[in-house]
Amino acid sequence: MIEFDTVSKSFWTGTQRKVILDRASFRVEQGNSLGILAPNGTGKTTVINMMAGLEKPDEGDIRRTSRISFPLGFMGGVINRLSGNENARFIARLYGLDPDYLEAFCRWLCNLGEYFDMPVGTYSAGMRARLSFALLLALDFDFYLIDEGMPSTTDVEFNRKAGQLLRQRLESATIIVVSHQPEVLEKFCRSAAVLMKGQLHMFESLEEAKRLYDYELKA
Repeated sequence: MIEFDTVSKSFWTGTQRKVILDRASFRVEQGNSLGILAPNGTGKTTVINMMAGLEKPDEGDIRRTSRISFPLGFMGGVINRLSGNENARFIARLYGLDPDYLEAFCRWLCNLGEYFDMPVGTYSAGMRARLSFALLLALDFDFYLIDEGMPSTTDVEFNRKAGQLLRQRLESATIIVVSHQPEVLEKFCRSAAVLMKGQLHMFESLEEAKRLYDYELKA
């Protein structure tokens, strides 16, 4: 379970205070995968980073009773100045796992060859996506946090192996994905929410969430 209890979060932009959450309260139960719709610039990444514990609220409490992943998506999940090998071993230490196991798993799944020992900043977008996805799949979480959708690659063998592993993970795990595109959420989520004006409005279905989202975008 992940629970936000009267959580507030804002940033000073230099000219005004940007409110991300304003005394927001909601709960995501394990087994109920959630999609969060929000326009660009409203704080999607901040909210999911708060779920992961990477950012703290200004006020309120965030309670977690489950194993929660680092955020995965087009925003990253890896450190550019470190090699693939170093990223794998860093993540392993962060989560109290065997660095040798995580390194071996990622080498096998990514199949990056000599690039696995080179800085991630030298990778192509596809290579970086393979590493990010492999790091996520190497770890066993109750909740998987995804920022703007899964990384995509054109590597057929990687997609086959990663897809099989992902299906196994989703049999017992819960997904939380944030995006400004409703179609991204359709693949993963049973329920949905809309992040608007500092509040997270929860709905039983994506269709209900889309109606509010479309209305607010046109307003």
